[in-house]
Amino acid sequence: MVKAIGILRNLEWLPMFKRYAKFCLVGGSGVIVDMAVIWLLASPSVLGWNLTVSKVVAAEAALFNNFAWNEVWTFREFAAAQVGWHKRLARFLKFNLICTAGVGLSVILLNAQVYGLGWNAYLANFISIVLVSGWNFLLNLRFGWKNTGGQKATTGPATAERLLR
Repeated sequence: MVKAIGILRNLEWLPMFKRYAKFCLVGGSGVIVDMAVIWLLASPSVLGWNLTVSKVVAAEAALFNNFAWNEVWTFREFAAAQVGWHKRLARFLKFNLICTAGVGLSVILLNAQVYGLGWNAYLANFISIVLVSGWNFLLNLRFGWKNTGGQKATTGPATAERLLR
């Protein structure tokens, strides 16, 4: 408890919160992409694809959108310290792998809510996205855009680990 009060008093959480807020704003744009794609693919009035297949395609489109914005905004200083197309590709692959678990969980949650609880597919999709956002942020901060450029980052993985202990 004393450690938690010390962290709050020293405002160590503020840079992390700001980065998380950026991550969530980027995620919001991903929600728009995801919802638009799932509507285009799954809606009976448009293409009428299977809901699970539609969700996977929609999630991948949103992941691509989110990676691009996180690369240039949320984790900009980490990306700048790791230049080159091969490093960017490695970050994209890590981002995709990390978020794939979130997509899998999102698909399970979506199907459980729609088919198990009878909820609206779009509301269930939104709820699923919100539930996996924290997972995606913490793992991407820790593994995707970790600080390997030798710079001192106040909101990097070391700070995240201190805050989570």
